Amino acid sequence: MKANPLRQAKRVVVKIGSSLLVDESSGHVRRKWLETLADDIAVLRQRGADVIVVTSGAIAVGRRPLGLKPGPLRLDEKQAAAAAGQIRLAHAYQEALARHNIVAAQVLLTLEDSENRNRYLNARNTLITLLAQGAVPVINENDTVATQEIRFGDNDRLAARVAEMTGADVLVLFSDIDGLYTNDPRKNPDAEFLAEIREITPKIEAMAGSVGSSVGSGGMVTKLIAARIAMGAGCKMAIGLGDALNPLARLENGGRCTWFIPQSEPRQARKSWIAGALSVSGTLVLDDGAVTALSKGRSLLPAGVVKIDGQFQKGDCVAFADKAGRVLGRGLVAYGADEAKRIAGRKSGEIEAILGYRGKEELVHRDDLVVE
Repeated sequence: MKANPLRQAKRVVVKIGSSLLVDESSGHVRRKWLETLADDIAVLRQRGADVIVVTSGAIAVGRRPLGLKPGPLRLDEKQAAAAAGQIRLAHAYQEALARHNIVAAQVLLTLEDSENRNRYLNARNTLITLLAQGAVPVINENDTVATQEIRFGDNDRLAARVAEMTGADVLVLFSDIDGLYTNDPRKNPDAEFLAEIREITPKIEAMAGSVGSSVGSGGMVTKLIAARIAMGAGCKMAIGLGDALNPLARLENGGRCTWFIPQSEPRQARKSWIAGALSVSGTLVLDDGAVTALSKGRSLLPAGVVKIDGQFQKGDCVAFADKAGRVLGRGLVAYGADEAKRIAGRKSGEIEAILGYRGKEELVHRDDLVVE
């Protein structure tokens, strides 16, 4: 690997574990460390990169104010601690980022939000809109309502799902260890450090250890699961040491870490998924102008659609065809069939008057379509 991926990234997801963010002895947020992280985020944004933070720590911060004793908590106690801690955690991020005039936006997610199509699309649209408005989304698992069956269980996987959802170039998992080793280096001094991984093989998986912190819930096992998700989405991932000040600057300046390098880029991975992994629910017949626009890499606007066949919902995959019936490609539609039929052939500026709300200008965005 010749160049540091973080230097070239246009969209970065950073995962912060409880053991880094929260002082175990006091239960308070490590404010100085968080401020230097915010400094690093500001630098990334100044050069044009979007940044999303996936954070743990709500339960760790909230348990002491409620008088919950050290040790394992019941699910209802975790939910109560999260409710008390989340407001404190969000306020800490807000203050740290406000020093750079950056708006922090709190987003709480559960596993169902990444698996239910409509909730996935709504979450993705919210995050993309926040980034477009210059905010930094600060995401945590919604521990206050999640049950044992639907919880991500750790924020490594949550961060990977967010990176996949938003088409991130780089995912950074900060840990209390500086990367992946052939064995646990805290137990085996002969463990070999692995600087770069291009494929997660059974041999690589066997190198993962167990949970290493009493504050956090993740271990190397969950980080490798996250790496598999990220690499499948074309996103590069780093596991690096996060306890020092300015952790992102350290990583960007060559700090030791393990990089997981996928075979494709995020957009290529998403396009491949749309092209080959989805069943088609309907067909949009296009006029000649829309056919030409698609061939030039543009989005599909309602004005270019002359006919709609099939029943589909928002987010379903539909095919594109010209007036002769030749299939041109496919994509993820921004409106259900009934609404799409109402706005077909009309200008984007008329959508609000027709549907009664201000929806997307594109029927299918260029990032969500593939031309064959």
